[in-house]
Amino acid sequence: MKYEKWSLGYWFLKQYISFADWLIHKKVIITGKEKIPKNKPIVFAPNHQNALSDPMAILLHTRFQPVWLGRADMFGKSKVIDAILHFLKIMPVYRLRDGKANLEKNEKTFSDSIKVLENNFALALFPEAAHSAKRQMLAHKKAVPRIVFMAEEKSENKLDIQIIPTGIYYSSYWKFNRTVIVNFGDPIPAKDYLEQYHENPNLATIALKTEIHKSILPLILNFKTKRSYNEFEAIREIYGPHFLRKQNIKASTLNRFKSDQVLVDKLDKLETENPEVAEQVAKKAGSLNSKIKKLKLRSWLTDSSPRSHFRKIIFNIPVLILGLPVFLYGLIFNALPFFIIDKVVRKKVKDFSFWSTFFLGAGIIVFPVLYLLELLAVSWIIPGIWLKILFLVSFPLTGKLAFKWFLLFRKNIGMFRHLWLKRSNPKIYHQLLSEKQSLTEKLDTLL
Repeated sequence: MKYEKWSLGYWFLKQYISFADWLIHKKVIITGKEKIPKNKPIVFAPNHQNALSDPMAILLHTRFQPVWLGRADMFGKSKVIDAILHFLKIMPVYRLRDGKANLEKNEKTFSDSIKVLENNFALALFPEAAHSAKRQMLAHKKAVPRIVFMAEEKSENKLDIQIIPTGIYYSSYWKFNRTVIVNFGDPIPAKDYLEQYHENPNLATIALKTEIHKSILPLILNFKTKRSYNEFEAIREIYGPHFLRKQNIKASTLNRFKSDQVLVDKLDKLETENPEVAEQVAKKAGSLNSKIKKLKLRSWLTDSSPRSHFRKIIFNIPVLILGLPVFLYGLIFNALPFFIIDKVVRKKVKDFSFWSTFFLGAGIIVFPVLYLLELLAVSWIIPGIWLKILFLVSFPLTGKLAFKWFLLFRKNIGMFRHLWLKRSNPKIYHQLLSEKQSLTEKLDTLL
Protein backbone atom coordinates (compact mmCIF):
# COMPACT_ATOMS: atom_id res chain seq x y z
CA MET A 1 0.00 0.00 0.00
CA LYS A 2 1.32 3.40 -0.99
CA TYR A 3 0.97 6.19 1.54
CA GLU A 4 -0.52 8.57 -1.02
CA LYS A 5 -3.29 6.16 -2.06
CA TRP A 6 -6.75 5.90 -0.51
CA SER A 7 -7.09 2.63 1.43
CA LEU A 8 -10.33 0.63 1.72
CA GLY A 9 -8.94 -1.37 4.65
CA TYR A 10 -8.02 1.85 6.45
CA TRP A 11 -11.56 3.15 5.82
CA PHE A 12 -13.15 0.06 7.40
CA LEU A 13 -10.82 0.30 10.40
CA LYS A 14 -11.67 3.99 10.74
CA GLN A 15 -15.40 3.18 11.01
CA TYR A 16 -14.74 0.62 13.72
CA ILE A 17 -12.46 2.96 15.68
CA SER A 18 -15.04 5.74 15.31
CA PHE A 19 -17.56 3.54 17.11
CA ALA A 20 -15.03 2.76 19.85
CA ASP A 21 -14.23 6.47 20.09
CA TRP A 22 -17.94 7.24 20.57
CA LEU A 23 -18.12 4.69 23.39
CA ILE A 24 -15.09 6.18 25.15
CA HIS A 25 -15.98 9.87 24.95
CA LYS A 26 -18.80 11.79 26.52
CA LYS A 27 -18.64 14.54 23.91
CA VAL A 28 -16.50 15.52 20.91
CA ILE A 29 -16.71 19.14 19.73
CA ILE A 30 -15.23 20.16 16.37
CA THR A 31 -14.84 23.82 15.35
CA GLY A 32 -13.42 25.39 12.20
CA LYS A 33 -13.86 22.29 10.05
CA GLU A 34 -15.24 24.48 7.25
CA LYS A 35 -11.87 26.26 7.09
CA ILE A 36 -10.10 23.18 5.71
CA PRO A 37 -9.62 23.76 1.95
CA LYS A 38 -10.80 21.20 -0.58
CA ASN A 39 -8.75 19.82 -3.47
CA LYS A 40 -5.49 21.17 -2.10
CA PRO A 41 -2.58 19.48 -0.34
CA ILE A 42 -3.06 19.76 3.41
CA VAL A 43 -0.61 19.65 6.32
CA PHE A 44 -2.24 19.37 9.73
CA ALA A 45 -0.08 20.89 12.48
CA PRO A 46 -1.65 20.09 15.88
CA ASN A 47 -0.43 20.54 19.43
CA HIS A 48 0.71 17.27 21.05
CA GLN A 49 -0.33 16.26 24.56
CA ASN A 50 -1.70 12.74 24.60
CA ALA A 51 0.17 10.23 22.43
CA LEU A 52 -2.07 8.34 19.94
CA SER A 53 -5.23 10.13 21.11
CA ASP A 54 -4.06 13.28 19.30
CA PRO A 55 -3.93 11.72 15.80
CA MET A 56 -7.29 10.04 16.51
CA ALA A 57 -8.84 13.40 17.34
CA ILE A 58 -8.03 14.59 13.81
CA LEU A 59 -8.33 11.54 11.57
CA LEU A 60 -11.65 10.36 13.05
CA HIS A 61 -13.33 13.73 12.57
CA THR A 62 -12.20 14.76 9.09
CA ARG A 63 -12.73 13.19 5.68
CA PHE A 64 -9.00 12.50 5.24
CA GLN A 65 -6.76 9.49 5.65
CA PRO A 66 -3.84 11.63 6.84
CA VAL A 67 -0.31 10.31 6.69
CA TRP A 68 1.43 10.85 10.02
CA LEU A 69 5.11 11.36 10.73
CA GLY A 70 5.94 9.55 13.95
CA ARG A 71 8.93 8.81 16.18
CA ALA A 72 11.43 6.49 14.55
CA ASP A 73 11.87 4.40 17.70
CA MET A 74 8.41 2.89 17.05
CA PHE A 75 9.85 1.20 13.96
CA GLY A 76 12.38 -1.57 13.47
CA LYS A 77 11.25 -3.72 16.40
CA SER A 78 9.55 -6.34 14.24
CA LYS A 79 8.29 -6.74 10.68
CA VAL A 80 4.74 -7.17 11.99
CA ILE A 81 4.80 -3.84 13.90
CA ASP A 82 6.35 -2.08 10.91
CA ALA A 83 3.62 -3.49 8.65
CA ILE A 84 0.91 -2.31 11.04
CA LEU A 85 2.42 1.18 11.23
CA HIS A 86 2.64 1.28 7.44
CA PHE A 87 -1.02 0.23 7.16
CA LEU A 88 -1.92 3.01 9.62
CA LYS A 89 -0.10 5.47 7.34
CA ILE A 90 2.61 6.34 9.83
CA MET A 91 6.11 7.17 8.56
CA PRO A 92 9.26 7.34 10.70
CA VAL A 93 11.08 10.58 11.45
CA TYR A 94 14.62 10.25 12.81
CA ARG A 95 15.94 12.71 15.35
CA LEU A 96 19.46 13.35 16.56
CA ARG A 97 18.74 11.24 19.65
CA ASP A 98 18.11 8.29 17.28
CA GLY A 99 21.72 8.50 16.14
CA LYS A 100 23.40 10.89 13.74
CA ALA A 101 23.90 8.12 11.18
CA ASN A 102 20.12 7.56 11.00
CA LEU A 103 19.35 11.13 10.00
CA GLU A 104 20.02 10.22 6.37
CA LYS A 105 16.99 7.90 6.48
CA ASN A 106 14.79 10.98 6.71
CA GLU A 107 15.39 11.56 3.01
CA LYS A 108 13.05 8.67 2.13
CA THR A 109 10.45 9.94 4.62
CA PHE A 110 10.65 13.43 3.12
CA SER A 111 10.41 11.98 -0.38
CA ASP A 112 7.30 9.96 0.53
CA SER A 113 5.81 13.01 2.24
CA ILE A 114 6.22 15.04 -0.93
CA LYS A 115 4.39 12.33 -2.91
CA VAL A 116 1.49 12.55 -0.45
CA LEU A 117 1.23 16.32 -0.94
CA GLU A 118 1.64 16.11 -4.71
CA ASN A 119 -1.43 13.86 -4.81
CA ASN A 120 -3.56 16.36 -2.82
CA PHE A 121 -3.60 14.10 0.23
CA ALA A 122 -3.20 15.18 3.83
CA LEU A 123 0.03 15.03 5.76
CA ALA A 124 0.13 15.50 9.53
CA LEU A 125 2.94 15.99 12.01
CA PHE A 126 3.40 17.56 15.39
CA PRO A 127 5.42 20.80 15.30
CA GLU A 128 6.56 20.14 18.89
CA ALA A 129 7.95 16.69 17.93
CA ALA A 130 7.14 15.50 21.48
CA HIS A 131 4.17 15.35 23.83
CA SER A 132 4.08 17.11 27.18
CA ALA A 133 1.09 15.55 29.02
CA LYS A 134 0.34 19.07 30.22
CA ARG A 135 -1.71 21.97 28.95
CA GLN A 136 1.49 23.60 27.75
CA MET A 137 2.81 23.81 24.21
CA LEU A 138 6.46 22.94 23.80
CA ALA A 139 8.91 24.78 21.55
CA HIS A 140 8.37 24.02 17.86
CA LYS A 141 10.89 22.23 15.66
CA LYS A 142 11.56 22.97 11.99
CA ALA A 143 10.13 19.77 10.47
CA VAL A 144 6.84 21.24 9.19
CA PRO A 145 8.39 24.23 7.33
CA ARG A 146 11.21 22.08 5.94
CA ILE A 147 8.89 19.44 4.46
CA VAL A 148 6.53 22.08 3.09
CA PHE A 149 9.33 24.06 1.43
CA MET A 150 10.95 20.92 0.01
CA ALA A 151 7.65 19.82 -1.51
CA GLU A 152 6.99 23.25 -3.02
CA GLU A 153 10.54 23.44 -4.35
CA LYS A 154 10.28 20.03 -6.01
CA SER A 155 6.96 20.97 -7.68
CA GLU A 156 8.32 24.34 -8.80
CA ASN A 157 5.98 26.14 -6.36
CA LYS A 158 2.79 24.73 -7.93
CA LEU A 159 1.35 22.75 -5.01
CA ASP A 160 -0.15 25.61 -2.98
CA ILE A 161 0.21 23.66 0.28
CA GLN A 162 -2.16 24.73 3.07
CA ILE A 163 -0.97 24.29 6.67
CA ILE A 164 -3.87 23.83 9.10
CA PRO A 165 -3.00 24.89 12.68
CA THR A 166 -4.97 22.61 14.98
CA GLY A 167 -5.69 22.77 18.69
CA ILE A 168 -6.72 19.73 20.75
CA TYR A 169 -8.13 19.92 24.27
CA TYR A 170 -9.10 17.08 26.64
CA SER A 171 -11.17 17.47 29.79
CA SER A 172 -8.99 14.62 31.07
CA TYR A 173 -5.94 13.01 29.52
CA TRP A 174 -6.92 9.46 30.36
CA LYS A 175 -10.33 9.17 32.06
CA PHE A 176 -13.16 7.28 30.41
CA ASN A 177 -16.16 9.42 29.31
CA ARG A 178 -14.03 12.53 28.78
CA THR A 179 -14.73 15.50 26.49
CA VAL A 180 -12.55 16.41 23.51
CA ILE A 181 -12.45 19.71 21.63
CA VAL A 182 -10.71 19.94 18.25
CA ASN A 183 -10.26 23.47 16.86
CA PHE A 184 -9.11 23.94 13.27
CA GLY A 185 -7.60 27.36 12.57
CA ASP A 186 -7.28 29.48 9.45
CA PRO A 187 -5.06 27.87 6.79
CA ILE A 188 -1.52 29.17 6.40
CA PRO A 189 -0.62 29.18 2.67
CA ALA A 190 2.97 28.08 2.15
CA LYS A 191 3.21 30.33 -0.94
CA ASP A 192 3.20 33.40 1.34
CA TYR A 193 6.72 32.42 2.45
CA LEU A 194 8.19 31.11 -0.81
CA GLU A 195 9.73 34.40 -1.94
CA GLN A 196 11.52 34.75 1.38
CA TYR A 197 12.53 31.09 1.20
CA HIS A 198 14.27 31.61 -2.14
CA GLU A 199 16.16 34.56 -0.70
CA ASN A 200 16.99 33.10 2.71
CA PRO A 201 15.77 29.53 3.46
CA ASN A 202 16.72 29.67 7.14
CA LEU A 203 14.87 32.93 7.86
CA ALA A 204 11.81 31.69 5.97
CA THR A 205 11.83 28.44 7.95
CA ILE A 206 11.98 30.35 11.23
CA ALA A 207 9.25 32.77 10.07
CA LEU A 208 6.87 29.96 9.09
CA LYS A 209 7.63 28.02 12.27
CA THR A 210 6.82 31.14 14.31
CA GLU A 211 3.57 31.71 12.41
CA ILE A 212 2.42 28.13 13.02
CA HIS A 213 3.17 28.47 16.73
CA LYS A 214 1.32 31.79 16.92
CA SER A 215 -1.68 30.35 15.02
CA ILE A 216 -2.08 27.34 17.33
CA LEU A 217 -2.07 29.36 20.57
CA PRO A 218 -5.65 30.75 20.18
CA LEU A 219 -6.87 27.17 19.60
CA ILE A 220 -5.57 25.57 22.81
CA LEU A 221 -5.33 25.98 26.56
CA ASN A 222 -1.72 26.94 27.18
CA PHE A 223 -0.20 27.65 30.59
CA LYS A 224 3.09 29.53 30.33
CA THR A 225 3.93 29.08 33.99
CA LYS A 226 6.50 26.47 34.99
CA ARG A 227 6.57 27.03 38.75
CA SER A 228 2.83 27.15 39.47
CA TYR A 229 1.33 24.84 36.83
CA ASN A 230 -0.47 22.48 39.24
CA GLU A 231 -1.75 25.36 41.39
CA PHE A 232 -3.02 27.29 38.34
CA GLU A 233 -4.80 24.12 37.19
CA ALA A 234 -6.41 23.97 40.63
CA ILE A 235 -7.54 27.61 40.22
CA ARG A 236 -9.03 26.72 36.84
CA GLU A 237 -11.07 23.94 38.45
CA ILE A 238 -12.08 25.82 41.60
CA TYR A 239 -12.50 29.37 40.28
CA GLY A 240 -13.23 28.64 36.60
CA PRO A 241 -17.04 28.18 36.89
CA HIS A 242 -17.34 31.44 38.86
CA PHE A 243 -15.14 33.24 36.31
CA LEU A 244 -17.47 32.06 33.53
CA ARG A 245 -20.58 33.28 35.36
CA LYS A 246 -18.88 36.59 36.12
CA GLN A 247 -18.61 37.24 32.36
CA ASN A 248 -22.36 36.61 31.91
CA ILE A 249 -21.63 33.86 29.39
CA LYS A 250 -23.98 30.91 28.98
CA ALA A 251 -22.55 27.75 30.53
CA SER A 252 -21.47 25.21 27.89
CA THR A 253 -18.43 23.04 27.25
CA LEU A 254 -17.09 25.30 24.49
CA ASN A 255 -17.81 28.52 26.41
CA ARG A 256 -16.07 27.12 29.47
CA PHE A 257 -13.03 26.30 27.31
CA LYS A 258 -12.94 29.85 25.92
CA SER A 259 -13.42 31.32 29.39
CA ASP A 260 -10.56 29.15 30.70
CA GLN A 261 -8.33 30.49 27.93
CA VAL A 262 -8.93 34.02 29.21
CA LEU A 263 -8.42 32.92 32.81
CA VAL A 264 -5.14 31.15 32.02
CA ASP A 265 -3.80 34.21 30.17
CA LYS A 266 -4.68 36.43 33.13
CA LEU A 267 -2.98 34.08 35.59
CA ASP A 268 0.17 33.95 33.46
CA LYS A 269 0.13 37.74 33.16
CA LEU A 270 -0.24 38.06 36.94
CA GLU A 271 2.77 35.81 37.49
CA THR A 272 4.84 37.87 35.03
CA GLU A 273 3.87 41.27 36.42
CA ASN A 274 3.53 40.43 40.11
CA PRO A 275 5.24 37.10 40.88
CA GLU A 276 5.01 37.43 44.67
CA VAL A 277 1.23 37.92 44.66
CA ALA A 278 0.83 35.15 42.09
CA GLU A 279 2.81 32.80 44.33
CA GLN A 280 0.63 33.66 47.34
CA VAL A 281 -2.55 32.99 45.37
CA ALA A 282 -1.08 29.76 43.98
CA LYS A 283 -0.24 28.50 47.50
CA LYS A 284 -3.73 29.39 48.68
CA ALA A 285 -5.31 27.50 45.78
CA GLY A 286 -3.00 24.52 46.25
CA SER A 287 -3.84 24.32 49.95
CA LEU A 288 -7.59 24.54 49.31
CA ASN A 289 -7.40 21.92 46.55
CA SER A 290 -5.55 19.53 48.88
CA LYS A 291 -8.22 19.96 51.57
CA ILE A 292 -11.02 19.32 49.08
CA LYS A 293 -9.35 16.12 47.89
CA LYS A 294 -8.57 14.99 51.45
CA LEU A 295 -12.28 15.26 52.28
CA LYS A 296 -13.00 13.18 49.12
CA LEU A 297 -15.01 16.03 47.63
CA ARG A 298 -14.92 17.89 44.34
CA SER A 299 -14.83 21.66 43.97
CA TRP A 300 -18.14 21.79 42.07
CA LEU A 301 -19.93 20.41 45.13
CA THR A 302 -19.21 23.60 47.07
CA ASP A 303 -20.74 25.76 44.31
CA SER A 304 -24.27 24.71 45.29
CA SER A 305 -26.12 24.80 48.58
CA PRO A 306 -26.76 21.62 50.63
CA ARG A 307 -30.47 22.13 50.01
CA SER A 308 -29.89 22.03 46.26
CA HIS A 309 -27.85 18.84 46.62
CA PHE A 310 -30.59 17.28 48.74
CA ARG A 311 -33.18 17.97 46.01
CA LYS A 312 -30.91 16.47 43.35
CA ILE A 313 -30.28 13.36 45.45
CA ILE A 314 -34.02 12.85 45.93
CA PHE A 315 -34.58 13.27 42.18
CA ASN A 316 -31.68 10.97 41.23
CA ILE A 317 -32.59 8.07 43.52
CA PRO A 318 -35.58 6.89 41.39
CA VAL A 319 -33.44 7.28 38.24
CA LEU A 320 -30.71 5.12 39.79
CA ILE A 321 -33.23 2.51 40.93
CA LEU A 322 -34.88 2.32 37.50
CA GLY A 323 -31.50 2.22 35.78
CA LEU A 324 -30.04 -0.44 38.08
CA PRO A 325 -31.00 -3.42 35.84
CA VAL A 326 -29.30 -1.76 32.86
CA PHE A 327 -26.23 -1.06 35.00
CA LEU A 328 -26.02 -4.67 36.18
CA TYR A 329 -26.51 -5.99 32.64
CA GLY A 330 -23.80 -3.69 31.27
CA LEU A 331 -21.50 -4.47 34.20
CA ILE A 332 -21.79 -8.24 33.80
CA PHE A 333 -20.73 -8.21 30.15
CA ASN A 334 -18.17 -5.37 30.31
CA ALA A 335 -16.52 -5.53 33.73
CA LEU A 336 -14.04 -8.29 32.91
CA PRO A 337 -12.43 -6.71 29.81
CA PHE A 338 -12.61 -3.19 31.29
CA PHE A 339 -10.90 -3.99 34.58
CA ILE A 340 -8.33 -6.32 33.04
CA ILE A 341 -7.18 -3.64 30.61
CA ASP A 342 -7.39 -0.87 33.22
CA LYS A 343 -5.26 -2.79 35.72
CA VAL A 344 -2.62 -3.84 33.19
CA VAL A 345 -2.29 -0.36 31.65
CA ARG A 346 -1.99 1.40 35.01
CA LYS A 347 0.59 -1.11 36.21
CA LYS A 348 2.72 -1.44 33.08
CA VAL A 349 2.53 2.03 31.47
CA LYS A 350 4.42 4.60 33.52
CA ASP A 351 3.62 7.68 31.42
CA PHE A 352 -0.09 8.35 32.08
CA SER A 353 -0.38 10.32 28.83
CA PHE A 354 -0.13 6.92 27.09
CA TRP A 355 -2.91 5.34 29.17
CA SER A 356 -5.75 6.28 26.83
CA THR A 357 -3.65 5.09 23.86
CA PHE A 358 -3.01 1.65 25.31
CA PHE A 359 -6.57 1.36 26.62
CA LEU A 360 -7.95 2.05 23.13
CA GLY A 361 -5.42 -0.24 21.46
CA ALA A 362 -6.11 -3.12 23.84
CA GLY A 363 -9.83 -2.39 23.98
CA ILE A 364 -10.50 -2.72 20.24
CA ILE A 365 -9.05 -6.25 20.43
CA VAL A 366 -9.90 -7.53 23.92
CA PHE A 367 -13.51 -6.35 24.13
CA PRO A 368 -14.69 -8.02 20.86
CA VAL A 369 -12.91 -11.28 21.76
CA LEU A 370 -14.48 -11.45 25.21
CA TYR A 371 -17.85 -10.36 23.82
CA LEU A 372 -17.79 -13.33 21.45
CA LEU A 373 -16.77 -15.70 24.24
CA GLU A 374 -19.59 -14.37 26.43
CA LEU A 375 -22.04 -14.81 23.56
CA LEU A 376 -20.89 -18.41 23.00
CA ALA A 377 -21.31 -19.13 26.71
CA VAL A 378 -25.02 -18.26 26.67
CA SER A 379 -25.96 -18.61 22.98
CA TRP A 380 -27.59 -21.99 23.58
CA ILE A 381 -30.47 -20.29 25.42
CA ILE A 382 -30.97 -17.53 22.79
CA PRO A 383 -33.08 -18.62 19.82
CA GLY A 384 -32.44 -17.36 16.30
CA ILE A 385 -29.45 -15.66 14.70
CA TRP A 386 -31.00 -12.16 14.85
CA LEU A 387 -31.59 -12.32 18.60
CA LYS A 388 -28.00 -13.49 19.02
CA ILE A 389 -26.76 -10.51 16.99
CA LEU A 390 -28.99 -8.13 18.95
CA PHE A 391 -27.67 -9.63 22.18
CA LEU A 392 -24.07 -9.10 21.03
CA VAL A 393 -24.73 -5.50 19.96
CA SER A 394 -26.25 -4.76 23.36
CA PHE A 395 -22.93 -5.40 25.17
CA PRO A 396 -21.07 -2.18 24.24
CA LEU A 397 -24.21 -0.02 24.29
CA THR A 398 -25.27 -1.12 27.77
CA GLY A 399 -21.62 -0.83 28.85
CA LYS A 400 -21.71 2.89 28.01
CA LEU A 401 -25.04 3.28 29.80
CA ALA A 402 -23.68 1.39 32.81
CA PHE A 403 -20.77 3.79 33.05
CA LYS A 404 -23.12 6.78 32.90
CA TRP A 405 -25.19 5.20 35.69
CA PHE A 406 -22.00 4.76 37.70
CA LEU A 407 -21.06 8.43 37.21
CA LEU A 408 -24.50 9.54 38.40
CA PHE A 409 -24.14 7.23 41.40
CA ARG A 410 -20.74 8.76 42.24
CA LYS A 411 -22.17 12.27 41.93
CA ASN A 412 -24.89 11.31 44.39
CA ILE A 413 -22.26 9.93 46.78
CA GLY A 414 -20.32 13.20 46.45
CA MET A 415 -23.41 15.29 47.21
CA PHE A 416 -24.19 13.05 50.18
CA ARG A 417 -20.62 13.52 51.52
CA HIS A 418 -21.11 17.28 51.17
CA LEU A 419 -24.35 17.11 53.17
CA TRP A 420 -22.80 14.80 55.78
CA LEU A 421 -19.78 17.10 56.23
CA LYS A 422 -22.07 20.02 57.05
CA ARG A 423 -24.01 17.94 59.55
CA SER A 424 -21.15 16.01 61.19
CA ASN A 425 -18.40 18.63 61.14
CA PRO A 426 -19.85 22.12 60.56
CA LYS A 427 -16.59 23.77 61.64
CA ILE A 428 -14.58 22.14 58.82
CA TYR A 429 -17.46 22.69 56.39
CA HIS A 430 -17.70 26.43 57.02
CA GLN A 431 -13.91 26.77 57.05
CA LEU A 432 -13.79 25.16 53.59
CA LEU A 433 -16.45 27.52 52.24
CA SER A 434 -14.69 30.48 53.84
CA GLU A 435 -11.37 29.61 52.21
CA LYS A 436 -13.01 29.20 48.82
CA GLN A 437 -14.85 32.52 49.20
CA SER A 438 -11.61 34.22 50.22
CA LEU A 439 -9.77 32.80 47.20
CA THR A 440 -12.62 33.82 44.89
CA GLU A 441 -12.70 37.39 46.19
CA LYS A 442 -8.93 37.68 45.91
CA LEU A 443 -8.95 36.46 42.30
CA ASP A 444 -11.88 38.75 41.47
CA THR A 445 -9.77 41.68 42.66
CA LEU A 446 -6.59 40.60 40.89
CA LEU A 447 -8.06 39.44 37.59
